Parts: sequence; structure tokens; C-alpha cells
Amino acid sequence: MQEHTVHYFNDYTPSDYTVVSCSLEFIIEESSTRVENIMEIRRQNPLAKELCLDGEKLDLELIWVDETLLDTSDYTKTESSLRFALDADTARIRIINRIYPDENTELEGLYRSGGIWCTQNEPEGFRRITYFIDRPDVMSRFTTKIIANKERCPVLLSNGNLRGTATLDNGKHLVLWEDPIPKPCYLFALVAGDLGSIHDTFVTMSGKSVDLAIYCDRGNEEKCHHAMRSLKKSMEWDEYTYGREYDLEVYNIVAVDSFNMGAMENKGLNIFNSHYVLADEDSATDTDFMGIESVIAHEYFHNWTGNRITCRNWFELTLKEGLTVFRDQCFSADMNSELTQRIDDVRSLRERQFVEDAGPTAHPIKPASYMEINNFYTATVYEKGSEVIRMMHTLLGRDKFRLATDYYFEHFDGKAVGTEEFLESMQSQSPIDLTQFKRWYSQERTPTLAITSCYDAERSELALKVVQKIPKNTKSEQQLPYALPLSIALLDESGKPFDLSTNDITIVHNSVLWIEKEIHEITFTGITAKPRLSLNRHFSAPVLIECNELDFPFLMAHDTDGFVRYEAAQQFGIQTLEAMMEGRAIDADFISSYGAVLADTSIDPMFKAQLLELPTITALMQRQTTIDVTSIVGALDALKHTLAERFRDEMTALIDIVYAPTNANIDGESMGKRALKNRLLSMLMSLEDASIYHMCYTHYREARSMSERLVALDLLENYAPDMAAEALRDFYARYQNQTLVMNKYFSVRASCRREGTLERVKALQNDPAYDSKVPNLVRSLIGSFARNPIAFYQDSGEGFVFVADKVIEIDALNPQIASGLAGAFKNYGRLSIEQKTLMGVELDRIKNYPSISNNVYEIVSKILES
Repeated sequence: MQEHTVHYFNDYTPSDYTVVSCSLEFIIEESSTRVENIMEIRRQNPLAKELCLDGEKLDLELIWVDETLLDTSDYTKTESSLRFALDADTARIRIINRIYPDENTELEGLYRSGGIWCTQNEPEGFRRITYFIDRPDVMSRFTTKIIANKERCPVLLSNGNLRGTATLDNGKHLVLWEDPIPKPCYLFALVAGDLGSIHDTFVTMSGKSVDLAIYCDRGNEEKCHHAMRSLKKSMEWDEYTYGREYDLEVYNIVAVDSFNMGAMENKGLNIFNSHYVLADEDSATDTDFMGIESVIAHEYFHNWTGNRITCRNWFELTLKEGLTVFRDQCFSADMNSELTQRIDDVRSLRERQFVEDAGPTAHPIKPASYMEINNFYTATVYEKGSEVIRMMHTLLGRDKFRLATDYYFEHFDGKAVGTEEFLESMQSQSPIDLTQFKRWYSQERTPTLAITSCYDAERSELALKVVQKIPKNTKSEQQLPYALPLSIALLDESGKPFDLSTNDITIVHNSVLWIEKEIHEITFTGITAKPRLSLNRHFSAPVLIECNELDFPFLMAHDTDGFVRYEAAQQFGIQTLEAMMEGRAIDADFISSYGAVLADTSIDPMFKAQLLELPTITALMQRQTTIDVTSIVGALDALKHTLAERFRDEMTALIDIVYAPTNANIDGESMGKRALKNRLLSMLMSLEDASIYHMCYTHYREARSMSERLVALDLLENYAPDMAAEALRDFYARYQNQTLVMNKYFSVRASCRREGTLERVKALQNDPAYDSKVPNLVRSLIGSFARNPIAFYQDSGEGFVFVADKVIEIDALNPQIASGLAGAFKNYGRLSIEQKTLMGVELDRIKNYPSISNNVYEIVSKILES
């Protein structure tokens, strides 16, 4: 049984010692790897007399302090540390240990993925490679020598710049890498194997040429070109937007199939989940292409916001992740459609982070405690953290935000800092004291703004009242009002915004109000007619809006802010569906508004596809006190059928206009047309009409892009099982040897709404293409089932039993993946008595399992407390 130790932010103290430099030598053999580690240690606390090094699952062979070989009686070795006396200001520590990458199923430290040796050291994986002070505020210069069989491992990579190669006896060779820039050990990386690659160069703004390379399994080289283009665009954008130039001679990316995370920003040697590197039109969807561009940028941007300036401790994770997510979102907006990107970002925030913030695992973006740090690589830390940065960007404006980030880079380059230092940088340019704004870092859950207005026609004035409704935290403690920017507009009959005139000093710029009080009242003058309210434009703050005065049909048709148009469509849809769940008729105004969007030829295809999207099951579940999936699905099905029946001719005609099966281009127009066609086809399939089924099957057969082929396959699987069987056989035959595409296949099968999905998922675990040790495959099959509310929440509770079995089984191999899967039980506290009882049995079984990891125990314990 593991100890369930909780770590607290307030317990942080600087390290007694630091590692000035670290010279590593790896001798990679088939069954094990020998690691020699030479560290130059400097004492930082003059009272310190003992050095404690972190180390887990290491076979220690020898250790020297300066020239003295230590006897086993000279040190204390536990399962997690190595301690010995060290009463000196400086010392040279030499350690030899052995590790076993083939046995490393947790995929932390050095492990083997297929025939490739690779590393994942964030947050605490380096201690599984060698003994070290494994914490982010210890920044060291690394030199790495790698020795391996040349035939088996012709490619040997590590951080920094290549400084030497040599051919050795016995078929071995040696490569030497030197990283001149100090970094914490979580940014150390090593890759060894027989890899294919593509190469390019980038000339920086100062004229320096940087060698770029992307490595992958041989045969996949042609799928790396989109990633390379994305990298070069990222480097150029960071120079132009933030003045940040790359600082090494080389920049390498490696794609591996077995990877717990999306990607890792190791200095000069990014290691990626292959899902975020490999793409061509036949194997990747439009969403995949966009995701690759975004994640490549994210990891590159970490070079300055994460690597050169890193976080002091892991409680400060949002310092690097929130800022870098904001940067990659802005990059994606500049590369593509700003409106589409913003809608996608907010949709993701609501589907993932708002759900997290409302549930038992809610936490601030800067948590005060944790049991297992891997559990805090969350939507809250990343995506809500990004929204907190965006609010400061809104407050300062683009130019002052750039000056504030310049201050941050100039003052803190080469240091491990916290959010206070970043806020200091923002404060240097802010017209407003940010003290109250800091509450976004320490408070949890999503605040609600209750907004009302009163129009005085005689005085041509509108009084606006904003009330902050702040929820209690998970400890039932009352929290305090936030400071936040609220972008608004008052629209006339044509949708044109009135000029906002007021004596209130809380207007920051344009139409942005700075809200600080619990109750904020402001009066606008010169409003010559009763206006329509347009609130939280461009989603200026990550809040819920409560307002009974919003004219959804008008906003859908006339608002000048595209996000508000989308938001009006979503909220109108939710309002309509909730009324249907109460037994009321479908709102005729919603049907008319939906038809108006269909008929409006001025709306570009991608935005039209977004406007026509109905609310998701997840969005509706979050609004229910007691979750009732059956009622949600029934209402959604009825609304889809009604809309498809009413607008069948219009939808079919529009499909004919945008359908271009020979075009697999990934430009914005082509992707928009595919998105619209797929949205309309999805609506029409709800008619359960044989002619529509045949149309869908034709689209599957004629598809030239994975975006069209996959959506058609998914629709057939859900609505037309006989046709789906043939399409599934064809898909499997085409792609059974392409793991990335088989991820999509398993996801389609596990996401199916038809009866029997659980039995099919159980059978698919024995499919030759499935491997429970590959995280992507587990997420695609088991994770997709757990995210399938119709199958997971079935009345019998069998879905709960199956997922609990998988959590326990996977936890023995990979606790990080298991804890993510355990999050499927997060709605435990809002289930009916019957379902809560069934789920509670499974949660207790997981929690009390003898060898359960801290990763899973922490998540399950919090869920049971809800």
C-alpha cells in the first residue's frame, strides 16, 4: 500500500544545494542501460550538512564524493532517495547506476517505445534515470554522451548542440551533446533508435541559421512536412509577436507512439506523441492538422515561456502552461480564423474545464496542495490559466501587453520564478492595481455574472447592474469577488453598437468594463432607443452569464461580434431543449432562427457549421442537478429530427453546393466546406431514411479526406449498422497497420450510441491492432467508452463496472493513464440514488484496492467526497 502524502505550497523552501553542471554518460544495451552521472554541487544553505538526492527504481552501483568512493555504510538509500553527509560549499559527485527501460511501463524516465529509447521527465521522471535534485528550481548545464549499437541505434539525440561523434569497437558508436543553457532536469531528453527524418533550416531575425529536423519511424517521413511547416511558422511568429529568437544551433522533434502526454518541450529536443506530428490527407482529419500546428507551436513557445524562464515549483505550473496555451491560441488565430479559433477554444474550455470546475476535483489554477503532481496537468491549469492571461491582455491591450512580457523576459530570463513575478511584469504596464485580480490564481470554480438593465427613454439612459455570484470552494468556504474585464455592447435595431458614454471610470478601453465589486452599477447616456444587450463579447472573461433579457434570435442574426452570435445560438438551443425535457413544444422561434442561418449566404461555411451546432450532451448534463442522460438524448434526438425534417431540402441543396470529394486541401475554405457538409449530414441522418443512409455511404466511399471518411463512418455506425459493417471492414483493411488511424477506428466503435457497445468494446480489446500498453489506444477505446454517456451511464451499472476494472488493470502498468480514466466517475455526486449506489460500489472498490497508486487514489477519494 502506497503512502498517500499530501504536498503543500506553503511548505516550499529553496533547495539546500544546487547542481551547477551535470555530465551524463549512457551506455544503452538491449536489456539495460548504464548511467554515469557527474555533478558539480554547490551549497546554497550554509547550515546544510546532508545532501538528499531523488531516485526511484534505480540499481545503484557506485558513488564517489570528490575522490572518495563511498561504502554502503556511508549513505542511506530508500525507494525514493539517496542521502549522505556533505558539509562543503562545493563538491563533485559521481554516481553509476543501472536502469531497465524495457520494464518501464509507466513511461516516465527512460523507456522503450517499440524500437526507440526515449524519455519523459516532466514532472518527476528524471529521478528514474539517475540520482539528482529533481525539482524545477535547480537549473543546471548538461553535457550528454550516448553510446549504443550503431546498427540498432544509428540516431542518438539529446539536448543542446552536437559536439562530437565517434565510432567505437564492437559495432558501437558515440555521440556527444552539450546544452550551454541552464535548465531543470525535467527538460532533459534522450532519444536513441533507428529513425527516419526530414530536415530544413530557419534563419533567425539576427541572421543565425538553425538546423531543423523531425524524426519518426521509417516510412512515415512524408507525414512530417505539415509539422515542419508549422514549426517554421511558429519560430517566425514568436520573433514578430514577442521578439523571441531561438538560442541553439539545432531544433529537433521526435515522434513516438507510446507517450503519456501530447508533447514535451525538452530544450532543443521536443518529444511528441506521434498523433501531434504525423499527418497526411488520407490519415489525418482537419482537426488533426489544426492540432498539430497548435501543439508544435505550443512546445516551441515553451523555449522562452517554460524553459529559459521556468517555474519555481510544481504548484506554479500555470506560470508556464497558462501563458504558453494563450500564446499558442493567439498563434492559431493568426494562422487561421480568429473567430473560429475563439469559438473552438471556448467550446473546449466549457466541455473540459467548466466541467472540472463544477466537480469534485475542482482546484485553482495555482493549487495549494496535491498528492500526485501528475494529476494537476489539467484543463484548469492549462485552459483556465490561459483565460487568466487573456484577461490581462484585454486589460492592457496588445502594445502594453507586449511591453509587459518584454519586462518579464528581461528581468527573469534564466530563473525559476512564480506567478508573482509574472504579475509584477503585468503590473509594470497596468493602469489598474492587480491585487484583487490575483484571486483568479487562488480561487476555484466558475463565477456567475447576473446582469440586469433598466432603460429610461426620457433621459436616453440605460442603467446596467452586474452582480458577481461567487460559488463556495470544495471545502464549502465562501470565496471573494473577482476583478475581471467584461466586454459589452448596446445594439440598436439594426445591430449597430451605440457609442458608450458614461462618467464611470471602470471602462478600460473600447467597450470593456472592469468589474471589481460584488455589485457593479453603471449608467450609459445617449442611448436613444431601448437597446439589445450583447454581453461577454469575444468571451472576455471565463464566467457564466445569467441574464433574462437576451434576445437570442436577434443576436444570432445581427450581432457584430461573431462569438456572441455563436453563444446566442447555443443558449437558445439549451433553452429550447430544456423546455422540451419539461414536456413543452419545440420553440418555433428557434426553428425559424436555425432556418435563417441555413439560408444566409453571407455566412462563411466554417462559421455556419459552428452556428448550426446543437448543444452537446455534456453541456446539458452540466445544467442538471440530477443527471438524466435519457431525457437529454430524447430531447436532442427529437430536435434534430424536427430540424432535419423541416429543412431537409435546404440541407440537401447546401450539401450539393459544398460537397467536393476530390478536394482534400487543408486551406480554410476547404475545411469550412467539409465541416458544414459533415454538420448537415449528421442532422439528416436523424431522419432514419434509407436514401440518406445511402448518401452517407456514398460519401464514405468517395471521400478523399479523412475528415469526410471518418464522419461518414461514425454516422453509419450510429444509425445504419448494416452499411456500417461493410464500411468498418473497408476501413480496417485500409488502416490496420497504421496505429494513429486505428485510434480513430476504436474511438468510433466505443463512442457508438447503439445497444451492445459495451460488448463490442470488450471484444475489441482482443483485436490484434489493440495494445493496452499504448496510451493512445487506451484513450481511444476505453477512454472513448467512458466518455460515451449513453453507454457509460446505462441503468444496469455495467459501464461503471467495466471502467473500474480497466482503471485497476491499467493502474498496474501506467498510473498516469489510469488516473485520467478514473475521472470518468466525476459526476458521482449528481447521479440518481440508484446510479450513485452502483457507481459508489465501484469507486470504493478502486480506492481500497491494495496496490492502487497515488494518482488514482487522489482522484477517486475526491470524487467519493462529493
